[in-house]
Amino acid sequence: MATPTVRLISECFIKPKFTSEETKEPCYLAPWDLAMLSANYIQKGLLYSKPHGANADDPNFIATFLDRLKDSLALTLDHFYPLAGRLVTKKEENPPSYVVFVDCNNSSPGVKFIHAAVDMTVSDILSPIYVPPVVQSFFDHDRVINHDGHTLSLLSIQVTELVDGIFVGCSINHIMVDGTSFWHFFNSWSEVFMAQLQGKNNISLSRPPVLKRWFPDGYGPIINLPFTHHDQFISRFEAPLLKERIFHFSSESIAKLKARANAECNSNKISSFQALSALLWRSITRARSLPDEQETSCRLAINDRTRLDPPLPENYFGNSVQTVRGVATAAELLEHDLGWAAWLLHQAVVGHTDNDVRGWLDSWFETHFIYHLGQFFDPNSIMMGSSPRFNKYGVEFGLGKGLALRSGYAHKLDGTVSCYPGREGGGSVDLEVCLPPNSMSALESNLEFMEAVSSTR
Repeated sequence: MATPTVRLISECFIKPKFTSEETKEPCYLAPWDLAMLSANYIQKGLLYSKPHGANADDPNFIATFLDRLKDSLALTLDHFYPLAGRLVTKKEENPPSYVVFVDCNNSSPGVKFIHAAVDMTVSDILSPIYVPPVVQSFFDHDRVINHDGHTLSLLSIQVTELVDGIFVGCSINHIMVDGTSFWHFFNSWSEVFMAQLQGKNNISLSRPPVLKRWFPDGYGPIINLPFTHHDQFISRFEAPLLKERIFHFSSESIAKLKARANAECNSNKISSFQALSALLWRSITRARSLPDEQETSCRLAINDRTRLDPPLPENYFGNSVQTVRGVATAAELLEHDLGWAAWLLHQAVVGHTDNDVRGWLDSWFETHFIYHLGQFFDPNSIMMGSSPRFNKYGVEFGLGKGLALRSGYAHKLDGTVSCYPGREGGGSVDLEVCLPPNSMSALESNLEFMEAVSSTR
């Protein structure tokens, strides 16, 4: 049976509700941001049940809900106004200059807001073993790269109505946010929505964003890139055929993994996430049947805000993220135990200090390198992205707790793993694993891995 297609019902653009002199100033971008010019948007969203009585016979519910979303979004954008802008490149020939920044002025049409629908149920999305490809259609800006933000909105919201559910998909240009800032915005929008729903006036955010970008001493805010045309640093990458599956790990299962890893390396320093990442690294490497001498690695996304000395503000809005990694040959990884692999990851994390962050920044100012997905992701390694620490199920919009988190097409490659908090909380984790069909089948046949998995959905 053919999969139903998502139908576009309406679209519009939302601007900040109020403007000030500050919103007319350009937003200059830091090295962490500019390095993302050729990467994808971040695409994450939540699936909700429709409230009782909000069915096809109640057309007023969705209309009222959409109006409230739009109004609260406009208010939220007062605090996050650069998201309503567009990228601009300013070029000069004499002397040579190439500067990319965000134009926050009112000349931009604003944030895109889409209402769509699909003839599917919540069960159609959650019941299959593998995530249905139609979920990628719940997000706007499919397959675009961040540089496209010169002409496309930097933020796009798509609300897709299911027969008995609602999916709110958020796509934000990765130049503007890392995972920390993405969920900061999403939670702030939900906070404003709930405050309006409760009839509150003069709404203030519990966590106002710090919008001004940070630059090392002697640099910024205007960064001149060594290019004359975007073709010199832009590339587009098409992912291979992949299976995508959600594996759930209960808090009890993760506690056992952590205890086992620490016991095997005679330590008490291995974190739950390091133990879980080590399990994935070993299990996927075994599933791939790599040659013994093949080098493999496990990359972990790491927040640089707290690594700098002095640290950046917790609510610093933008990118401040790098990756660290453990490296081993396939033979070393599989001949040693879980604790050995976890210790490699632990050392990579604790070894990432202020000196490492500033060293990366110094290197960037020398090379001005831009991440390219096809080169950054190694098909013999894995990448643990996102974080179970982000408050993802706190985004409710008056619909109650979301049923599940899902993501779009962006950054899905062989060996990418997105980490979400489990819906029941308590330290449980959902892992969204992307692998080619043969590797996925081998992973599913791995007894060590599947014994640690609590359930799949």
